[in-house]
Amino acid sequence: MHSEQDLVRRARTGDQAAFSALVTAYEGRIYMLALRYLGNRDDAQDAAQEVFLRVFRFLDGFQEESNFSTWIYRIAVNVCKDLLMQKIRRAEQPLEQKDEDNEDYALPIPDERYAPETVFEAAQLRKSLCDAILSLPEAQRQIIILRDVQGLSYEEIGEILFLERGTVKSRIARARGNLRKLLLQTGNISAFSSSNPAKGGESDANLQRL
Repeated sequence: MHSEQDLVRRARTGDQAAFSALVTAYEGRIYMLALRYLGNRDDAQDAAQEVFLRVFRFLDGFQEESNFSTWIYRIAVNVCKDLLMQKIRRAEQPLEQKDEDNEDYALPIPDERYAPETVFEAAQLRKSLCDAILSLPEAQRQIIILRDVQGLSYEEIGEILFLERGTVKSRIARARGNLRKLLLQTGNISAFSSSNPAKGGESDANLQRL
């Protein structure tokens, strides 16, 4: 089993197998980040492809001054921001609100012990959370996705967004406050009330299950 650092160094020398291993390790996480950021599968797929194209093109210049994960998440955030700007310039809606009854937002197959109404309520809760995240301003959506969906630590987010730890914490608090207001409007405030200590601070468990 090769370490990530070893894979990166091998990929930088042109080792295609090592690069493929890095893609395999990150493609799911990058796609999910893009999906939550952009709001639909087609844009998320385009974004993920562009991320790995950029990684391939610029990997030789990666000097390991930060972790590879920080570097690739930074690329992903920038790609998503670029796509949103392109949509705005074309006078399109920056976010497409799609029907959530699809495989991306579907719950895992429930245990048969659960009543149908319980499963329905869980699906509605998931939809409400996704809709609320997509309704946040871009900067707040960005930081909520990195923290509460991707589960990154304050330090990792700070490296990706070039922010001090205190700024990260205050922005997360502000974004969560606005998210609570949105959930209040839909009657789902109870869904965003619990937190657990994980990777550098508190993180909402419901969002991490999205």
